[in-house]
Amino acid sequence: MPRPFRFGVNLLNAAPAAEWRAKCRRAEELGYDVILVPDHLGMVAPFPALVAAAEATERPRLGTFVLNAGFWNPALLAREVATTDALTGGRLELGLGTGYVPAEHEAAGLPYGSPRERVDHLRRTVEELERLLGSADHEPRPVQARVPVLIGANGDRMLRLTAEHADIAAFTGARPGNTPGSLEPLGADELDERVARYHAAADRADPAELNLLIQLVAVTDDPEPALKPLLERQAGLALDEALALPLVLAGPLDRIVAKVRAQRERFGFSYLTVLEPFMEAFAPVMERLRAESA
Repeated sequence: MPRPFRFGVNLLNAAPAAEWRAKCRRAEELGYDVILVPDHLGMVAPFPALVAAAEATERPRLGTFVLNAGFWNPALLAREVATTDALTGGRLELGLGTGYVPAEHEAAGLPYGSPRERVDHLRRTVEELERLLGSADHEPRPVQARVPVLIGANGDRMLRLTAEHADIAAFTGARPGNTPGSLEPLGADELDERVARYHAAADRADPAELNLLIQLVAVTDDPEPALKPLLERQAGLALDEALALPLVLAGPLDRIVAKVRAQRERFGFSYLTVLEPFMEAFAPVMERLRAESA
C-alpha cells in the first residue's frame, strides 16, 4: 500500500507577530500537515518562527526546510533542536541541507567551501546531532525520543547520506544552475534516476518517507501565463516540457490531482511541500486528494 499523503507549506516571508500567527492559523485551516520555514538570510529565523507557529496552531507538525548546515555548529544546533522540540510539544521535524547560496555565506562571514567540504560538514552535523540528542545526559532534552530528520538531497554523496540517516528523504527536483545560487529543474527521467540512486543506497527495515518540493502551483484551464516566468528563466524549455516537470503542478484540477497520484506511484512521493505563494492555490488539490482517499 502507498503511504498516505502529507502536505507541507514553506513560509518564506517575514511578518509582524499577529500576521505571522494568522498565516500559520490559515495554513492549519487549509489542512496542511506541516508548517515549515527555510534558513536563508533575509527570511525568518527558523526556530523562533516555529515556536510562534506552535503557539498559534494545534495540529500541524513544524519543521525546517531546510537548515543550512554551514550556518550551524552541531553542539549549538542540538541545543536549539531540543529546546524547540520541547517548546512546540514534540512537533518538530528537523530538515537539513548543505546550503547552496555562496553570497549568504559571504554576508555571514562564514566559509562556503567546496561541494565535498559542505557534504562532509553536513555528515558531521547529522552524526553529532544523533550522538548528542541520543544521549540521556544531554540537556535540554527534546520531547520526542527521536526528532525526525529530513535531508534535502540530489547529488550522489548526499543521497547516500540521506539513505543512511534520514527519516524523510527530500528531493529538490532540481540541480545547481550555471549561476551561483540558481537551480535548474530536473525532468521526470532524470528524477527517476536520482530516486533509484537513493533506493540503491538505502538498506533499512523502515523505509524513509519521500518528499518533493513543488515550485509552482496553478489550478487553471490556461496554464501558459503562470508558466511564463519559468519559461523565460529556462531558455529552450517548451510549454509542454514545463508542464511535465515533476516540480510543476499547473492545469485543471483533475489533471493536477492525477499527476500527484501518478508521481506517488512512479517515484514514491507521498509528502509534498509547496512554497508560501502557492499555499492557497494548492488547497483544492489537497482537498480533492483527501476526499478520494476517504
